[in-house]
Amino acid sequence: MSAEHLRGKRVLVTGGTGFVGRHLLPLLLEAGARVTCLTRACSRTASLPEGVATARADLHSGAGLAQALEGQEIVIHMAALLFGFGWQDYLRANARAAAVLTDALEKAEEVKRVALISSLAAAGPCAVSPGIAEDAAPMPVSAYGWSKLLVEQTLRPLGEKLVILRPPVIYGSADKGLLPVFRGAARGVAVSPGAFREFPVSVLHVRDMARAVLRACAAETGGVYHLNDGREHTMSGFCRAMGLELHRLTGRPARGVVRVLRLPLPVMAVTAAFATGFARFASRFRSFSRAPNWNMDKYREARQPGWLADAGRIRREWGWTPVVPLADGLAEAVEGYLRGNML
Repeated sequence: MSAEHLRGKRVLVTGGTGFVGRHLLPLLLEAGARVTCLTRACSRTASLPEGVATARADLHSGAGLAQALEGQEIVIHMAALLFGFGWQDYLRANARAAAVLTDALEKAEEVKRVALISSLAAAGPCAVSPGIAEDAAPMPVSAYGWSKLLVEQTLRPLGEKLVILRPPVIYGSADKGLLPVFRGAARGVAVSPGAFREFPVSVLHVRDMARAVLRACAAETGGVYHLNDGREHTMSGFCRAMGLELHRLTGRPARGVVRVLRLPLPVMAVTAAFATGFARFASRFRSFSRAPNWNMDKYREARQPGWLADAGRIRREWGWTPVVPLADGLAEAVEGYLRGNML
């Protein structure tokens, strides 16, 4: 994929120290972009690629944001809270930050393109092929999904310079969100939401996600674009494929067989409530305590019939297609976890 449109461009990235950022920043540098990563006092910058500059700013107060935006031509906004205890956490971390960023961007005349990495959770669930399309009325079911939709709506005044990408489940090396699923599969066990049913999902490898972000930085008409890897999956099929790659690379699980437990939704609700409650209780005795990956908000998404995205628009208008097959993507994820001693 050509990325000549980025050569020499000044690009500011929020959330660049996160999972997707680790894969995106090297591609931006390879394309010849002059990259700056927005950081906070607590940001871990040691893993940033050589050649990436940093700018300290606060997306909640706005302190330092105008200075960070000075001279920038493209802004990629990825910073977001993925796991929170409740509505207030998501609104404070995601929606409030978007309002502050929008105010600063409206004054930054040199910025010509803003790429927002949203989420399929902002569109809502869909279990019918080919999946939910961009022109469907948004119907978020979780606090996270509502907060991402609010982020989109807050940035809308930027007009045609704004492009919104709504990825489904993103997987790949360095992702901690799906790490418990990989660890369970390595032991031969996985969970699919709901008894006596399949749970259809769209997925996307992080390398294809990064490629889509590069394409979104082109100076073209904005709008909303859904993403997927070109196929429809089920949670059980995804986990079984995960087991095959784990077995090939590690010998676990035995014979590559993953037993998929289709848990009744009431049971999943109880486990989510317990995990959330325990984490809240623990937060009283710790100076910092994050919400668990499995919590009541994620249960609200899991109890839906499925999460399929129709990615026809981005293929028609941009000619963008995913290039990472599921088996190759899962192998890359497993190899990355092994390098980091996470499995």
